[in-house]
Amino acid sequence: MGSTPIPGTLRQFFVNTLLGVVANNFTDRFVERRLKRGSQTIRELQDELRITTDQLEFISDDARDKEIRAMVAETPNAALEHHEAQRHLEALQRHHDHLLNAIADLQVNQDHLLDKLTN
Repeated sequence: MGSTPIPGTLRQFFVNTLLGVVANNFTDRFVERRLKRGSQTIRELQDELRITTDQLEFISDDARDKEIRAMVAETPNAALEHHEAQRHLEALQRHHDHLLNAIADLQVNQDHLLDKLTN
């Protein structure tokens, strides 16, 4: 007994169905890997954000103290110290803002990946 040949359109249907299942499985694994990597990156950025927030609080207090000293002392050296502390504070604030934006962007990306996975 030989096997009966499958008509061309039916064979094409089976091939397309099989390729679709393989492609979906590959896509799901790819999305899951990206989700894991994104979650790890978010955790790392959140840790860095906690540290930066603490530093920002300290540097902000220091800049305020140096501003008061500069007003009271009225010397070029005190004014320079205040200016340098203020520049450092602004740079740290920019980094803090960058971290917040990066975390928000990654969370949006994670949401999109989860939507892909569930559809």
